[in-house]
Amino acid sequence: MVKIIEPKVEIITPIDGDYILKHLELCARNCYKSEDKITTDSAKNMIKKLLELGHEAMIEHFSITVKLTTDVGAYKDLTRHRMASFAIESTRFCNYSKGKYGNELTFMRPSNMEKGSDIYNIWYKTMEMIEKSYMEMAAIGAKADQLRMLLPHSTKADVIMTANIREWRHIFKLRCAPAAHPSVQEIMLMLLKEFRKKIPVLFDDIPYGKTDNKAA
Repeated sequence: MVKIIEPKVEIITPIDGDYILKHLELCARNCYKSEDKITTDSAKNMIKKLLELGHEAMIEHFSITVKLTTDVGAYKDLTRHRMASFAIESTRFCNYSKGKYGNELTFMRPSNMEKGSDIYNIWYKTMEMIEKSYMEMAAIGAKADQLRMLLPHSTKADVIMTANIREWRHIFKLRCAPAAHPSVQEIMLMLLKEFRKKIPVLFDDIPYGKTDNKAA
């Protein structure tokens, strides 16, 4: 039986919001040689001002790595962002017929289908047929790079992704927008929520799923 799971996000980089703001403030003040104006609480106002002025080159000086459990379709959308780095679970080398993977295929719960609906039920039956064919091919000696040809966009993918803060802002503005595909929008909204919770100022101005920006 196929395994259906929910999307998940994890921030891998140790996050100290105050440290990040102070680090970025130090980088920015080098431009103006105003390091003498640094105080224990000056960073927040400095970063707010940078964002208001659109001087976002300074926030490129800190990068964050995350792990996303999502579907292959969402991963394909995210790789369109050229200023980020990716490491993805490889369907070319991972043979899911092996015990290491539970001898099963894992698919993401489709975010744009209501569970129990006719559409969802047809999707689920299709995933079952794909798993059956995958295991049959594996049993007669098909290799992972052959088996991968059966796998659909719904296939679960663990993605490690690194980007600087300026690029994360750009990604969120596009991928949390209503125009984004539901699966990538869902995972990015989850991640934006975590970023907002852990890092002051830097993501507060990004609309939480309510923007007219178009997905690239």
